[in-house]
Amino acid sequence: MKKLVGIIVAVIAFVFFGELLANGEGDFFPGEKWFDTDSIHINAHGGGVCYYDGIYFWFGEHKTSGRGGNSAQVGVRCYSSVNLYDWKNEGVVLNVSSAEGSEIEKGCVIERPKVVYNKATGRFVMWFHLERKGRGYNDAYTAVAVSDKITGPYSFVKSVRPNAGTWPLDYSGVRDTLISTKKLEWWTPEFNDAVNDGLFVRRDFSKGQMSRDMTLFVDDDGTAYHIHSSEENLTLHISKLTGDYISFTNEWIRVFPGGHNEAPAVFKYKNRYFMITSGCTGWDPNEARLAVADSMMGHWTYLGNPCVGEDANKTFYSQSTYVLPVAGKNDAFIFMADRWNPSNPIDGRYVWLPLMFNNDVPYLKWFESWNFNVFHD
Repeated sequence: MKKLVGIIVAVIAFVFFGELLANGEGDFFPGEKWFDTDSIHINAHGGGVCYYDGIYFWFGEHKTSGRGGNSAQVGVRCYSSVNLYDWKNEGVVLNVSSAEGSEIEKGCVIERPKVVYNKATGRFVMWFHLERKGRGYNDAYTAVAVSDKITGPYSFVKSVRPNAGTWPLDYSGVRDTLISTKKLEWWTPEFNDAVNDGLFVRRDFSKGQMSRDMTLFVDDDGTAYHIHSSEENLTLHISKLTGDYISFTNEWIRVFPGGHNEAPAVFKYKNRYFMITSGCTGWDPNEARLAVADSMMGHWTYLGNPCVGEDANKTFYSQSTYVLPVAGKNDAFIFMADRWNPSNPIDGRYVWLPLMFNNDVPYLKWFESWNFNVFHD
């Protein structure tokens, strides 16, 4: 009898969970290994998602094992899903080059790839942080690649330092490029004042501003923005892209000069713009930061740490990379973050959590597991 009962329970469970999966329902397990439909741990770090034609496409850095695994040995990989739980490996969509001296030569640094669709041109545009091979993090370039198909292959177009020869729209500092030879000690009041007044903006005016951790955001009117950590990672820049999304318009602003922010993730909720960032502590986790503005190129206000509960001061041992709107659900967003493993980068984990709201202000709390029932249509 016990055996019969066990069989009945197993059948009921199989049918129940089978229906959940068939309807796109299941559980996320933040920080646990996440396997694709080939039962291989998903390899799409520092990534973002492009929703196109009813399918989600997740792009991210292909990491390898060992301490050298944070350099680009393979390229950018893509996965596809119709329900956000089950991901099919679509392969490497941007390959590193074997040609010596190529900007994306094997061994360079490719980080935080983001892909958006341009309705006007019918092309898919990928931007990412690029450091050429052997240059460490000294280049601070951003690079763009394009494809006629969302799953690639993507063709490398160019790398740039953004906004060369232009001042930010909100800049009130001295408009000359003469920099004092006096060496300032970092984090002193004198240094902080100099950064606020555009020390690094002026230094990099001619060659273009630094661009490291970055993301993309496309507004409801189709305008695209490139958001990146600049000025030695001390200040965020928000730049408007051209209509084809492959160049900068030279319209840009500075956000939180001297605030030391990276890992930006931007989303729009009830006609307000929110941005989640992190501090700069290398591969180690730190406390997330939340900011809000009434327009992308407007004034941003700091709101504090969006995380609550245990380990909130470490962003649940993760770092932001993207905020994903869930299609077909009102005001439903998923916070995408990485739990880095610098000693074995391929084993980095993904922390996906639902964004919650209190008085229209987003916050994050930890879930050992969760599903779409946390959202209300």
